[in-house]
Order: sequence, then structure tokens, then C-alpha cells
Amino acid sequence: SGKRLSRFAVESYLLGFLWDHVLSYWRGSLEDPKHVLFMRYEEMKEEPCEQIKRLAEFLGCPFSEEEEECGSVDGILDLCSLRNLSSLEINKTGKLSDNTDNKDFFRKGEVGDWKNHLTPEMENKIDMIIQEKL
Repeated sequence: SGKRLSRFAVESYLLGFLWDHVLSYWRGSLEDPKHVLFMRYEEMKEEPCEQIKRLAEFLGCPFSEEEEECGSVDGILDLCSLRNLSSLEINKTGKLSDNTDNKDFFRKGEVGDWKNHLTPEMENKIDMIIQEKL
């Protein structure tokens, strides 16, 4: 729809700024990995336990052998799961100050699901932004 495309035009402009922001952290993680941790969604989906341990290590509070054996990592992953977070009342019924529903931030949590939500024109615009920024 026209309204959706107009909103996308504004969002893609803002996405350019988002890319600058993300790229600055990615570069920072390469230049100073002890102070900047860059985590990718795909990696978190592929190996969640390893990634949560990586995060804990980065924060200076690695899991002890006992914590790992008693299921602390799995417990944290469960608390932070899309299933759990999307089922919280605030995320089902709450709204942001601009009246956006909190539930709009939750989809399927699947890598590549964006293809079900973007038109080919939107996909091309994002590809152009990525080529420009990288």
C-alpha cells in the first residue's frame, strides 16, 4: 500500500543511520574485542548456549562449572526466549509512547522471516543501503 511504502521510505532513511550505528560497533568489536562485543542473531539462534556463555565471559562473570551443571544457562535462555518474552502481559497489551503496540516487535523469531514481511522493492532498498554502507 502507498502508506506502507511511504512509511518504509522514512524507515529506510532511518535504517541508513541504524547501519552506521551497527557498523560502528562491528568495527569497534574488531578493533577492541575486550571492550566491544558484537553478537549476531544467526549465531544466537544456531548455538544459544555457547553465545550466552560468550556474553557472560565478556561481562566478566563466566558461568562456573556448578552453574552450568545445575542448568543456569538453560534457565537464562528460557527466561530470554521469544516464547517467554512475547507471552508477558506488557508485551501482549502494552504500547510505546507513539502508540506502537509492543507486540509488533515480536514475530516468529526465525532467521530469514523478513522475507515474509518485505516487498521486493523494500528488499532492493535494503540491499542498496547495505552495499552503500559496506
